Amino acid sequence: MNSLKAMRYGVALAALMAAVPAMAQSNDVARIIDEGMNRGQVMLTAHELIDGIGARLTNSPSMRRAESWALGKFASYGLSNPRREAFRFGRGWEIVSASATMLGPRPMSLDMIPVAWTPGTNGAIRAPIVMAPISKIEHFDAYRGKLAGKIVMISLPGEGSEQTKPGFVRYDSAALKDYDDFDQPQYDPEAVARRPFRADFPLKLDAFLKAEGALAWVRVSRRDGGLLHGEGYTYAVGKTPTLPGIELSAEDYRRLSRFAKTGPAPTLEINSNVRFDDSDANGYNIIADLPGSDPKAGYVMAGAHMDSWVAGDGAVDNGAGTAVVIEAARILSRLGVRPKRTIRFALWSGEEQGLIGSLGYIEKHLASRPMNPNASVDENYARWATSYPITRRAGYGDLKAYFNMDNGSGKLRGIYAENNGAAEPLLSSWLDPFESMGAGTVVAGRTGGTDHVYLQSIGVPGFQFIQDPLDYGTRLHHSSADTLDHMKPEDMRQAAVVMAGVLLAAANSDKELPRPPLPTQPNATDPFKYEYPPERM
Repeated sequence: MNSLKAMRYGVALAALMAAVPAMAQSNDVARIIDEGMNRGQVMLTAHELIDGIGARLTNSPSMRRAESWALGKFASYGLSNPRREAFRFGRGWEIVSASATMLGPRPMSLDMIPVAWTPGTNGAIRAPIVMAPISKIEHFDAYRGKLAGKIVMISLPGEGSEQTKPGFVRYDSAALKDYDDFDQPQYDPEAVARRPFRADFPLKLDAFLKAEGALAWVRVSRRDGGLLHGEGYTYAVGKTPTLPGIELSAEDYRRLSRFAKTGPAPTLEINSNVRFDDSDANGYNIIADLPGSDPKAGYVMAGAHMDSWVAGDGAVDNGAGTAVVIEAARILSRLGVRPKRTIRFALWSGEEQGLIGSLGYIEKHLASRPMNPNASVDENYARWATSYPITRRAGYGDLKAYFNMDNGSGKLRGIYAENNGAAEPLLSSWLDPFESMGAGTVVAGRTGGTDHVYLQSIGVPGFQFIQDPLDYGTRLHHSSADTLDHMKPEDMRQAAVVMAGVLLAAANSDKELPRPPLPTQPNATDPFKYEYPPERM
């Protein structure tokens, strides 16, 4: 072979070798799309979880059933070491049955739900209502001596609020552009110091009402349209309220408030049959792995929280994300892929009480921050993200990328880069094959309120997918309308395919996502700020 031919042969061979990974990746993407779109099981999985098991309050009996079910799904796909990982939580609780009736001035059934982790009524109670709006300790004195033997209405009734904007939304390019801005961090040490005291107010209110001889308390739903929610946060062992608490629909609450204003005050009959489960104070995350070929390459991870509130079936929050994570695991296992890095799948618990499950994972595997061993879970949660210094654990560097789904069941549109501009090119390259599905956007901005947040707070590349909002925020989030009916099957299939593809690309990538510096104690954003003295909580 002469030198010119040898040169041409070398160039051609180099081009072929460079093309092999790209061709393999293209083939993997095509197989993922084919499996997810033509033989997808994501809606059947959602049906089993959402219709079959229903709502999944952390540590409730139904959450225990969901944990066992998820372990069985992962095992059936041949994933490695499906397991429970414990974290400290508190009491279990569930609703057996509940009702409320206005007995006079005319009989009427009311739309109600017990507030989570409040005790039951131990049979029906009958009593007149009294309007006593209370939102801070300073309000207590106004009602001393006026609440004995009453059912106390603790909310302001407000006014009817009709929708002035569309209740169902899909993003267009202009809407996505709004998120493509660097979001300057803000740090207010005085606000951080107040946070634990605000968490104590529900128990102080309960103690006050009990001391005044009240029989139960009632709050108004935060949405119109007959929607109920029932969120409550007094789950810690030894910190359970003593009085029953219920939430009424906004329409029923306002009707009662009008009667109370014009007189006579209506009499209610409430029967709240709930029960606590103290068999195990630990919550559990569900973890399973698709092993990688290089044990030194670390792992990438996808997650969603499996716990929910109890007013609905926990469909779009977050049965949708749970079903998509499970389906992504099924697709990749079914195709027999062997990525360089391990792919880990996580179904979190305790998200609705403050991301406690994913925080437990971080504390065990990635990093720790100073915590008070004598404090309750919620007190430590309130301080964790602003507690310094951060101590890295041995596995800190092993997690190369985390992808979270928890903004409803709308299709994936891309990824929030979380102010990590250096990560944007690589994230974009992993999304490129799904541009035609509408999922190719990477925006600079941050988003919060879900299980990637604490990863970001310790400098680990954790990201949330951008999703079409649909009617998540307007009527489904935490509400009694959160059922499988509102999922869009085409969106769910697309989300599972995109998640599987991005995970595989991240697991095989020669490049790792750049990490921000390990966070250290920030300075106050506004060093000249004055505030009123903190309120007594």
